Amino acid sequence: MKEYLAHSARDGRLSQSYKDHVNNVRKAAKWNAENAARFSKLAGSLLIHVVDTAACIHDLGKLLDDNQEVLHGTDNRGTLPINHVDAGVACLRKCEGDSFFSQTAVYSHHRGLPDFPEEENREDDFFRDNDPKVRHMVNAKIDSLTRIHCQLIPDAEPHPQEADLRGDGGVFFRMMLSCLADADHSDTARHYGKYPAEEKVPDLRAEERLHQLDAYIQSFSQTNERNRLRADMYQACRKADVSSDIVACDSPVGSGKTTAVMAHLLAQAIRRGSRRIFVILPFTNIIRQSVEIYRKTLVLPGENEEEVVAELHYRADFEDVDVRALTAQWRAPIIVTTAVAFFETLASNRPAALRRLHELPGSLFFMDEAHAALPMKMLPLAWRWMQVLADEWSCYWVLASGSLVRFWELKAEDWKKKSRDVLQLLSEDMRKRLMGFEKARISFCYEPKPLNRKELVERIISEPGPRLLIMNTVQSAAVLATDLQKYYGEFATNKVMHLSTALNAEDRDKIVADVKTRLDNNADNDWTLVATSCVEAGVDFSFKTGFREMASLLSLLQAAGRVNRGGSDNDARIWSFVMQDDSLLKINPGVKTAAQILKKYFDRGIEIHPDLSTEFMQKELDLTADDMKTLLQAEADCRFPLVREKFRVIDDDTVLVVADRHLKADISKGVYDWRALQRKAVSIRRYYVQKYELQPLADGLYDWNRGYDEFLGIMRGIINDDIMKEGVLLY
Repeated sequence: MKEYLAHSARDGRLSQSYKDHVNNVRKAAKWNAENAARFSKLAGSLLIHVVDTAACIHDLGKLLDDNQEVLHGTDNRGTLPINHVDAGVACLRKCEGDSFFSQTAVYSHHRGLPDFPEEENREDDFFRDNDPKVRHMVNAKIDSLTRIHCQLIPDAEPHPQEADLRGDGGVFFRMMLSCLADADHSDTARHYGKYPAEEKVPDLRAEERLHQLDAYIQSFSQTNERNRLRADMYQACRKADVSSDIVACDSPVGSGKTTAVMAHLLAQAIRRGSRRIFVILPFTNIIRQSVEIYRKTLVLPGENEEEVVAELHYRADFEDVDVRALTAQWRAPIIVTTAVAFFETLASNRPAALRRLHELPGSLFFMDEAHAALPMKMLPLAWRWMQVLADEWSCYWVLASGSLVRFWELKAEDWKKKSRDVLQLLSEDMRKRLMGFEKARISFCYEPKPLNRKELVERIISEPGPRLLIMNTVQSAAVLATDLQKYYGEFATNKVMHLSTALNAEDRDKIVADVKTRLDNNADNDWTLVATSCVEAGVDFSFKTGFREMASLLSLLQAAGRVNRGGSDNDARIWSFVMQDDSLLKINPGVKTAAQILKKYFDRGIEIHPDLSTEFMQKELDLTADDMKTLLQAEADCRFPLVREKFRVIDDDTVLVVADRHLKADISKGVYDWRALQRKAVSIRRYYVQKYELQPLADGLYDWNRGYDEFLGIMRGIINDDIMKEGVLLY
């Protein structure tokens, strides 16, 4: 029999047969579906059946003669001339019984989940190729293609016969595509040597890790009231007996949430038979501190800490086969990631992003600063997904914060999946004891006059240090850090530090460590850290004075947690201010509405305190109601591309750039390490690719060949460019 290929020979690798690829994908996809289905309360058997059916037939169109000529190398066009997905859909259409879900999976396994209303408008041509000539040709050959397929793989004849879906359609479709896309991408990358032949993933081993965490906590002295309170908090969380699948945990800064909630989740994992734990931190957070604590306390002897506690700063999703290995998967037993990376994955319709989604069923989630993790217009849809994962896929959520807003109780039309009581993890008495340390910790001050950069610098210098300045954008932070350096001139050494996502994760970690060291030295107080919102949560900093460019009330309260954290100062202050228009400063449109609401509070003389949070969020929700409703309706109608487009925390499309020459050299040699990429790459707006004519290292990954240093990161190259045109503040 003629040899039929699924992948051509390239890069020193032999071709892969159609039979081998289909069998490999079918086996892996079914494995993915079966593991997810174990935790499905409504649609497990349907998921397994649909994924297996789609995997059998997903590449049927590659058997077409014109496609085989390219795969065998007799046609040098490179890409397949005929859409190979169309034949799989056509084959399923001819089968007896309903095959809608299987057709969706086959149709979407390269291009992504479609807009269902748009497909329905195509009537009989839905899920088929747009070109009628292609459809006609495939229809004429479908019987012969199916016959060849069944001869090559006798046990892979499609038998759809699908049942009706029970439960949420949006999450099910994404879960279905995840199982298939991950199997397909992994087998292709593995064949070309871009992915390990075998991947050993550690188990959660919840009981052993909880025992080790207990020993770590017991080693701490409880000689003062604060440490005793932290110990009580740990035991209260660890022993909490809850039956609901979503709970809240109010706990102020410094109360030991990081380990206490983890102990609770490990105890729940033992009871529920869960398979992994996610720690979701605010989307601009620096996550290294939590990662270090968990690696120190949870990794068992003989384990690789990076395999047990995965550190994912952002989504890094690549469709191209050459760089698929750079896509970080959710396979570790404990995953620490950001809210933007997590929820933008849930919102996606693209296979490269969704391929990790099937790892979610049966997971436990610790979502810190839950009410402030996403823009208000996105929170209702995120809440819907949380409930679906809890109610239909056996997931468990702890929504934690220092001043948690009960966002699920906010008043808005049509945004709640259903009425739900979210129970508190801690008793009322425990919460009152914890909050007792928050009173009179800090004063909220306001500068009503818009400041220019020189005035802001002089105001900062006039306040006692160490000082923290938080700006709304990466570029504004870099400009102010440069201005402060200019102010000090030759005496600038150690007077100014800078921290933002313009620096790669490796350099940010060094700065965080240096900041902590300096804050521990009471004699070292005349200096300023200029940062973005990345320091507002999850970082154990305690400054004397804070300055926060006007944003949301929630951001201000979080920033205040980085000032006088221990409550030892009697006159600690944080200043809110607005900037005058300046060509070098960038405006963050995402905080405009929230900043206007907060400014009105200050202008009216309203005292700032955490109890305003719910009222503040209600006002913001009212002002963003149209955007919120658009997202919710798009999800309900399965308009997947629109959900992906609208559910974007950063409005502009972003790409990754690499400045590190060693990593660039590895990538140029075809050596891909997703962990190195997480540590050394920087995310930038795609706009800069064209502006600076950045050259691609691989599909979706670019060479940052401009300035980069450990002070400003990639903003060194951007600021230098703008300074030449505009000039920086001079003294």
